[in-house]
Amino acid sequence: MRKRLKQAAVAVVVVIAAAQLIRPSQANPATDPGRAIQAHVGTASGLGAILDRSCRDCHSNNTMWPWYTQIAPASWLWAYGVRQGRKAVNFSEWAAYSPDQQLTLLAATCKDVASGKMPGSAYTLLRPTARLSTQDIQTICDAARPGAADTANRRASHP
Repeated sequence: MRKRLKQAAVAVVVVIAAAQLIRPSQANPATDPGRAIQAHVGTASGLGAILDRSCRDCHSNNTMWPWYTQIAPASWLWAYGVRQGRKAVNFSEWAAYSPDQQLTLLAATCKDVASGKMPGSAYTLLRPTARLSTQDIQTICDAARPGAADTANRRASHP
C-alpha cells in the first residue's frame, strides 16, 4: 500500500511538472488609445475608470498577468477567460463597434454587472479592487441608455 502511495505521489508530481510545459500565450495585442472606450465616453461619467479597474483584465488588450497566471492550470484558465472576455466585448477596440453594437454591448454589460455575473466572484476574490459598488453599477447602466454616450461626450468637451 505504501509503495502504491509513493508511486501515485510521484506520478502526480510528474504530471504537474509536465503541465508547466504547456504555456498559453499571454501577449497583449497592440492598443491604439484612440480606439478604446475611454476615448469615446470622456471622463465626466467615470465610466472609463470603472471599466479599467474592474473589466480591463478580461475585456481589453491591457490584461495584467499576475504571477499565479504563470503556473498551470491557472495559466490555462486565465488565458481562456481572457480570450472569451475579449471575444464578448473588447473595450480596447470600442471604435470597431457600430453605435448600435456599442449600445447593445453596454446594455449587456449593465445586465451582467447588475446581476452579479460580472466581474466574477473568483476574479474579485483574487482582485478585491475590481468589485463594483452600487454607484459603479449605476454608472455602467446609465451609459447603456440610448444617447448617454453623446451626453457624456458633450459634458466632457464642455466642462
